[in-house]
Amino acid sequence: MSPVDTAWLRMDRPTNLMMIVGVLVFKQRMDFERLRNTIEARLAGRYRRFRQCAVEEVAGAWWQDDPDFDIDAHLKRRALPSGAGKKELQKLAGELAVQPLNPGKPLWRFDLIEDYEGGSAMVVRIHHSIADGIALVGVILSLTDLSPQAPAQKHVTPEPEDTDADDVPVGLLETLADTLTSALDAGSDLGSKAYDLASDRDRLATYGRHGIGLLTELAKLLAMPPDSATSLKGKTSTTKRVAWSDPIPLGEVKALGKALGCSVNDILLSAVAGALRAYFQQKGETVHEVEVRAMIPVNLRTARDEGTLGNRFGLGTLSLPLHEGNPFARLFLVRSRMNELKNSYQPPLTLGILAAVGIAPKIIQQQFLDILAAKASTVMTNVPGPKQPLYLAGSRLDQCMFWVPQSGDIGIGVSILSYNDNVQFSLITDRHFVPDPETITPLFAAEFDKMMLALLMLEWDKPVDPALAEQLLFGTQMPSPLAAGKTRNRKPAATAARNTAKPRKPPSKA
Repeated sequence: MSPVDTAWLRMDRPTNLMMIVGVLVFKQRMDFERLRNTIEARLAGRYRRFRQCAVEEVAGAWWQDDPDFDIDAHLKRRALPSGAGKKELQKLAGELAVQPLNPGKPLWRFDLIEDYEGGSAMVVRIHHSIADGIALVGVILSLTDLSPQAPAQKHVTPEPEDTDADDVPVGLLETLADTLTSALDAGSDLGSKAYDLASDRDRLATYGRHGIGLLTELAKLLAMPPDSATSLKGKTSTTKRVAWSDPIPLGEVKALGKALGCSVNDILLSAVAGALRAYFQQKGETVHEVEVRAMIPVNLRTARDEGTLGNRFGLGTLSLPLHEGNPFARLFLVRSRMNELKNSYQPPLTLGILAAVGIAPKIIQQQFLDILAAKASTVMTNVPGPKQPLYLAGSRLDQCMFWVPQSGDIGIGVSILSYNDNVQFSLITDRHFVPDPETITPLFAAEFDKMMLALLMLEWDKPVDPALAEQLLFGTQMPSPLAAGKTRNRKPAATAARNTAKPRKPPSKA
């Protein structure tokens, strides 16, 4: 087992299990036998890791074939009460998120609810030591088809060959040298430095030339103070809550981003910041000078990693400016901070740190990672999914949500996933911090609507002025985000806003 995967294996705590948890919702009822054959052939048969147990001893950890592997130990039927809906499914997902996987078996399990709102649903749990979120999206996609008419999967005997062997360097320096190559785009400043580092035969000498930047980043990371003391910080419990929003059309997000000169990611992260700000205000908690720091996974996979499992990502820190009430001013702050993160050594550095602590004594790993976890209040992920609808065992996948684990005493996980030209926000929270995440999820769309409506009222042939947008819409006082959210299906209001503006041309949904 690679040192990075070992670090994730040893990171489990009763209050924060290192499982990636997903919920899949299907329009039609699932044929259990067809699903069983599909998972057995395309998951257990294709990826040897899903037939292996994680063995950990003082000397290290490794993967070992399970001689008694049985697909029926990992795919279970489960029923919700008659007439159960979204609320009950969310409750079940929260309960399963704190139930440990059997350590004596391969570390994954699927729970199928065959009758859910006329269709089916499935809760997926996979330990993070097997793979990161990007790899697991590929794994789940490999189970699906583009058409419901795809032939049913026949029963197969799993192949013995290991096609996903890890190829991760074992040392800190080697890991840094290997991962810097994919830290950022080749056109970025760090990307060009990474290329030099990767192409130099004397990697340690090249590492020395980058050492100042890396050591500076490490010093900044260790010296970084905790973020604002809010209700999102404290000691975690063994009770989790799960909630997800209604999807937002991805075309609208792209159009807004194009009009404002921001990325889709900037728009979505800003909406998260606005939603948390609104939640604090509803609870009577101050937002004055409040910054909530998020740990953001950064994909460091290269082309040669395609189709492999394991963990190939680093972590970056992003401070969400909850103190900023103006939605455009907040967006531009998020954009500026994300651009800074993109040119930072932080993501490859944290991957190197995980590799280093993965071969250190467990107590040292725990102490060091606790130091890092104390600097943030949430983990946020944004993963692009397929643009077209998919089918699993002949049933159409209608919605998909997932949550990555939180380490230490971080108790909030925010997940953004695009699928079938929609964007899905979802939350997993510790009961001690946010007992009612279902009150936050509607605020994501409300914040997005606020920006969209403001943009429609501006003169599009001029640069966006956040102060003017605020004045045109709300005078000097911003409205409740819930009030803004009520305008999502407001065609007359949207038309009026469009007529008020002097558009150069409407933003494209392309």
